[in-house]
Amino acid sequence: MTLQQLKYVTTVAQTGTITEAAAKLYISQPSLTNAIHELEKEMNLQIFNRTNRGIFLSKEGEDFLGYARQVLEQAAILEDKYKGNDGGKKQFCISTQHYSFAVNAFVDLIKKYGQEEYDFSIRETQTYEIIEDVARMRSEIGILFLNAFNEVVIQKILKSHHLEFHPLFIATPHVFISRNHPLADKKCITDKELEPYPYLSFEQGEHNSFYFSEEIFSVSERKKNIRVRDRATLFNLLIGLNGYTVCSGIIDKKLNGKDIIAVPILTEENSLKNEMRIGYIIQHKGHLSKLGNTYVESLKEYIRK
Repeated sequence: MTLQQLKYVTTVAQTGTITEAAAKLYISQPSLTNAIHELEKEMNLQIFNRTNRGIFLSKEGEDFLGYARQVLEQAAILEDKYKGNDGGKKQFCISTQHYSFAVNAFVDLIKKYGQEEYDFSIRETQTYEIIEDVARMRSEIGILFLNAFNEVVIQKILKSHHLEFHPLFIATPHVFISRNHPLADKKCITDKELEPYPYLSFEQGEHNSFYFSEEIFSVSERKKNIRVRDRATLFNLLIGLNGYTVCSGIIDKKLNGKDIIAVPILTEENSLKNEMRIGYIIQHKGHLSKLGNTYVESLKEYIRK
C-alpha cells in the first residue's frame, strides 16, 4: 500500500467516476483501475462496487476511505512541518452550521494561502453531516454548538466517531430579525411578543431531531414554522415575512448586509441552560494542518473582535 494508491482511491470517491479521476490525476484509466485492483487485493477488501450505472464505495470502502484520508492528512502535516512544503495545490475543507464568522475566517484563509492553484471547500450543512464529514475526513474541521439540552447526545455521537469538541466561545440567546420588523426598536424581546411572527429554522433532513437543531429552544411549540436549507433564503424570509430565528447573536454587516439585526431574547428558562457553547470538532488526538491551524486562529480573532 502506498500514499499514491490512497490518493487514487480518495480521488475516485470524490469524483465518482474513473474517467474524471484519471483526468484529474493525469494518468490513464487502465493504470488507475489496475492500481485500485492491486490495493483491493493487497488489503483483501472490495473498496468500490462496480455497476452499469458507475462505481460506488462499498460499506467496507467507506470505512477504508476514512482511514485513508487520515493517513494522507497526516502525511501532508509532516511535509508542511519538515519540508516547509508551500508549493503545490492547497486543499482544505470545513463543514459548519450557518455562522457568518465561519465564512469570514474562511475568506481570511484564502487571502493568506490562495495561490495560483487551490481547492478549498466550505460546507454550510446539517449538524449530523458536519459530524460525518469530519469523521470521514471529508472536512478537517467542523463547527457547531453544544448546550445543556443537546450535549449528552452530541458528545456520545462524537465519541463513537472518535471526534473531540474544542470550545471557542459562549453565546447567549438572541433573535435575528429585519431592521424594519415591528419589534426592531426593542432592547430585548420576549417569547410572548414573538408569537404572532413566523419562526425560521434550518431543516436537518433525515436527522431532523431536536438534538441536531441549530437553534436553541427547538422543542418549544410555535404556531408558525418555516424550515429552510440555506442562510440566504432564511435572511430573505426574515425580511419579507417579518420572521425571526433564535441564534448566537453574532452577525457580520459586511457579509450579510445591514437589513438584519440581532436582539437579545428573554426567556423564563434557566440562563445556564440557554448558553450556546460554540466550538469546533476534529479527529480525536488529531493534529491540525497548517491551513487548519490558520483557520482556527482566524476564528478566534473574529471572536475576540
